[in-house]
Amino acid sequence: MNDYRGIFADGLWRNNAVFAQMLALCPLMAVTSSATNGLGMGLATTAVLLAANVIISSLRHLIAQEVRIPVFILLIAALVTLADMVINAWLHELYKVLGLFIPLIVANCAVLGRAEAFASRQPVLASAADGLAMGLGLTLAMVVIGACREILGSATLFSQASLLLGDGFAFLETTLIQDYKGFLLMVLPPGGFLVLGFLLAGKRVLEQRRERVKSAAAGPVDSPAH
Repeated sequence: MNDYRGIFADGLWRNNAVFAQMLALCPLMAVTSSATNGLGMGLATTAVLLAANVIISSLRHLIAQEVRIPVFILLIAALVTLADMVINAWLHELYKVLGLFIPLIVANCAVLGRAEAFASRQPVLASAADGLAMGLGLTLAMVVIGACREILGSATLFSQASLLLGDGFAFLETTLIQDYKGFLLMVLPPGGFLVLGFLLAGKRVLEQRRERVKSAAAGPVDSPAH
């Protein structure tokens, strides 16, 4: 389980929280109307995932099995409250956009699921790698879906990044087409479902193509002689 390459491959691709496990769909559909919002929400969730995994792994021998789930939820709630206060204090414009969905990280199955399935059973370094990998995979999914919706909906990319995330992100702001009329459906929740469906189909096609390439490279398997 301490195969860090495998941990990151799982988090970013094979066991991606969105594209493989279909978790965190509520904030995904609500806040990914732009790549900027997706990046902000993804980074906040990554910070909670990483901290929760490290703390729970560190305390795993001290937490009784009978009460582990309530303890995990309490720790995650404390971390989410801290993240909520930090974003409100230093990234207030982003806080106004994400709003209710920051506290709802507490109920995000991806966070509690990694605490139960991995951090409560593995050493601290492996748990930290798992939290970081899962968080980055979730962030990647949110940014990709947000970017697709933003490009189709308004022909911009990372709009208002400097306002929401700080001046250091101003270089991300891009306008692809001037005087674009916009495709309203893409910035509404149904657009999120459409984009997610096409991305899931694309991932499935890539995986099937990879399997065919592997099978072709392995060559035919000779049947045993009778």
